[in-house]
Amino acid sequence: MPTLTRVISEPAPFSPEPITDQEAAAMFRAALNLFRAWGVTDDQAAVILDLPRRTFARWKAGETGRFGRDGKARLSNLLGIHKALKIIFREGPRGYAWIKAANEAFGGRSALDVMLGGELTDLMRVRRYLDAERGAW
Repeated sequence: MPTLTRVISEPAPFSPEPITDQEAAAMFRAALNLFRAWGVTDDQAAVILDLPRRTFARWKAGETGRFGRDGKARLSNLLGIHKALKIIFREGPRGYAWIKAANEAFGGRSALDVMLGGELTDLMRVRRYLDAERGAW
């Protein structure tokens, strides 16, 4: 008869910062690559990231500042959108083009149009839609 072995595990200590500034900086660099692949302008990227245009330009040049909770959440959602598109579309260019294509789920607007609403919830809306489409629920 099999015996049960007790496994003792300790939860990780609570951290008020789930994403470190170093991780956020790496995510920002990845987001720059995404914006380039999606054909997003710097002005549009600044809106999506909720950064003043001059701050975005400075950060893009490599002088990143501190990332707040909202900024980290925006970056996380952008990378989640990218991941979902990679799962849904086998060919990268199709996923990149999808961002600008009209979509009935968004009232005929594109995902980029939705994200350009400028709110964190706009990015979350696109991510939730893609997660549902790929069957992550």
